[in-house]
Amino acid sequence: MAIFLAELGDKSQLMALTFATRYRAWQVLLGITVATTLVHAVSVALGFGLGELLPTEWIALIAGVAFLGFAAWTLRGDHLTEDEKRKATRRAGSAVLVVTAAFFLAELGDKTMLATVTLATHHDWLGTWIGSTVGMVLADAVAIGAGLLLGRHLPERVIRYGAAALFAVFGGWLVVDSLIAQL
Repeated sequence: MAIFLAELGDKSQLMALTFATRYRAWQVLLGITVATTLVHAVSVALGFGLGELLPTEWIALIAGVAFLGFAAWTLRGDHLTEDEKRKATRRAGSAVLVVTAAFFLAELGDKTMLATVTLATHHDWLGTWIGSTVGMVLADAVAIGAGLLLGRHLPERVIRYGAAALFAVFGGWLVVDSLIAQL
């Protein structure tokens, strides 16, 4: 759920919308799935390693602060640069390979990758990997479907504010919970 929320209003959703105007939806979704599976495997490995090194109370506090940061990041929003738009609309090569490469590179260091690292420090690695991958793919599938149905009239602002509010609530809850556990 956290990764689904992190993906709402993210740059990769904008990329998914752009790719869906050029390629078949199933090709875009397959490329997103492959890229997400790879990036989130790396994210979970990083998070699992950190989880073994740090006490769980500190991890929960760090996770809460990170989620508050994700709320602020989500409020700021993401926008495609002209260069990113141009790359997303190219038709060179296999559509699946183009989408996979673009999403893999776009997700490195993105908030969904960082959120996955954060979750993996505190939860089962396999469940985190599967859940984060499914959450991101579903969020991008929603973007593709909504883009196909509604065109360019998406309420991006409402989605961004709602996702930011949920991140803030979850972040605040994690911070308070970890501070109570340390008392």
